[in-house]
Amino acid sequence: MAVSIPFQTIQWDNIPKEEHPGISGTSFWQVLQLPGLRIRLVEYSAGYLADHWCQKGHIVHCLEGEFESELETGEIFTLTVGMSYVVSDGASSHRSISKNGVKLLIVDGDFLARNS
Repeated sequence: MAVSIPFQTIQWDNIPKEEHPGISGTSFWQVLQLPGLRIRLVEYSAGYLADHWCQKGHIVHCLEGEFESELETGEIFTLTVGMSYVVSDGASSHRSISKNGVKLLIVDGDFLARNS
């Protein structure tokens, strides 16, 4: 079912940061939640290692710094400024690692659900 989202701007400075600790380091999320769509600015501190393997689909774009996306299969992909990745819900287990800190734009939502 399509949802109509009217034109709007996002003033990220007005959206509070939520703290999410990792196994090491911390991530900070600023979240705009719309029907069936979540848009986040996410910052990982230096030394960040996610505390879980994620199965959720995302579009991730690196705005500042660099990070690694590790797949549960052992593959590691390094993303630097200007690079993106995309994955559907349930298509892979992945987690983020940041040695020096990074700032990301992450979009996820119903459109990334895998068809049954």
